[in-house]
Amino acid sequence: MIWVIIISALVFISAIIIICVNIYYRRKISAFSRELCFILDDMTAEKIPDFTITEDTLDGKINVKLKRLYEILGGKTEQSKRDKLKMQSLVSDISHQVKTPSANLKMYMQILSRQDIDEEKRRGFLNLSAAQAEKLEFLMQALVKMSRLETGIISFNKEKFSVTEIIAVGLAQIALTAEDKNINVRVDCPDGIFMYCDKKWTAEAVFNILDNAVKYTPKNGFIAVSADVNEFYAQIKIKDSGAGISESEQAKIFGRFYRSETVKNTEGLGIGLFLSRNIISEQGGFILVKSEPPDGAEFIVNMPLE
Repeated sequence: MIWVIIISALVFISAIIIICVNIYYRRKISAFSRELCFILDDMTAEKIPDFTITEDTLDGKINVKLKRLYEILGGKTEQSKRDKLKMQSLVSDISHQVKTPSANLKMYMQILSRQDIDEEKRRGFLNLSAAQAEKLEFLMQALVKMSRLETGIISFNKEKFSVTEIIAVGLAQIALTAEDKNINVRVDCPDGIFMYCDKKWTAEAVFNILDNAVKYTPKNGFIAVSADVNEFYAQIKIKDSGAGISESEQAKIFGRFYRSETVKNTEGLGIGLFLSRNIISEQGGFILVKSEPPDGAEFIVNMPLE
């Protein structure tokens, strides 16, 4: 009989213990669930949650993971905001730049549609329309390249290329313009200098700098193109005999659509140097500018050797 009482007592005590343990853990789980909901609510509302990091417990470990997740999501949110602002800025710039040639074309078309215009004026406005259409096409091509660079769509296929080859591609594109202005283009590029780059895009960057040099060098001036190499970089140096760039503007000229007040009367969009800098920097290189007005300017393209 006594054993029955003892066993019954043990069963009763065990049941009480199980019930107490159950209640305890239900309360713990309930409290943890509430805390988790508060943290998730703060995260979705973009508020900084209160991550209580206690000792090495399950709660503490989960809070550490949640804190890390919040930091990752927060970083992506900030990047998304930056990308959105960058895209808004790009769209705004595109709209601004396209507005002028589009308005000019519309005006010329309206004039050409008139019946009372004579043949000489008609030909003149047709030429003006063609020039504006070419400007619009050039602008759109430049903007496509710019947006592809900024959004990281472009992939660079880098190999070892001769600096002579890259310079030759750029020079071929400015030869006629330089000849029209009687600009003496001097080239000093020793054989055996190589750079690790994407040949097509690097040549595009060099061309943009050469094109600017021709644009801002007066008639009968000169452009000197040379190559050099140091311990880490191969260099392409482009020096012109233009008016030069003031020290205060040397950092600004690589900005998108930036044009100095001193060159407002010279045709241009302010995209070339922006593209060049991005193309070179995306490949691990950089561009230096040296200038002491009015003694021209020198651009030095530095690209890795390997």
